[in-house]
Amino acid sequence: MRLLVANANTTEAITEACATAARAAAAPGTEIIPATPRFGPAVISSRAENVIAGHALLELLAEHAGQVDACLLAVSHDTALEAARQMMPCPVIGMTEAACLVGCMAGGRFGLVTFGGIETYRELVARHGLSSRLAGLAGVNATPPEAVADPDGVGAKVLAAVADLAAQGADSVVLAGAALAGFDRRLQPSAPVALLDGMACGVRMAEMMVALRLPKPRTGSFAAPAGRASIGLSLALEGILRGQT
Repeated sequence: MRLLVANANTTEAITEACATAARAAAAPGTEIIPATPRFGPAVISSRAENVIAGHALLELLAEHAGQVDACLLAVSHDTALEAARQMMPCPVIGMTEAACLVGCMAGGRFGLVTFGGIETYRELVARHGLSSRLAGLAGVNATPPEAVADPDGVGAKVLAAVADLAAQGADSVVLAGAALAGFDRRLQPSAPVALLDGMACGVRMAEMMVALRLPKPRTGSFAAPAGRASIGLSLALEGILRGQT
């Protein structure tokens, strides 16, 4: 199985952290293929940057269409997830959606911790239909680059937030941030509840979806696009929109 781990921002260190976490979770025989967009924000931290990153991510996925068995979006905003699922001929997994779904199976309610602001993640959980299972959200005073440069310092802040969420009734906590990939293994011995890494959960879900061999919808909003005209797009992305996969 060939699994594309597609970052949506242009920070190579985050791509590599996600790929490392993915390889640690992958079953024997699953090849992890990391990829970074050719343009876009260094780190997504606003709605505008998320939309820009969506275009970059779709272009990146289009370049690998037909060459991989599944795609895992290495971006905690699940950037362009629905569009990617419509566009790609293989399963596409969002890392935060995957972790939240595992949280629903790990207990009654889950919490979510991320960097900085939390409202876009509240909206994301709602889009996934899981608001009733959310115990709470926490934003730590740190940035993704700090998580790469000072994992111990950021880890201490994350653990404090996890403890607060557990006190609010969370039975598990999603670590929402591509730069937090692998922090579950680092922090779990000191955490009061299960820590859910989107890369680990996403890899296992991708393997499951490939094994199930579910057919792609031929009707409805997730049917593959075809016959769509466009200008100024990469040749690979333009070809997918025309139905040339």
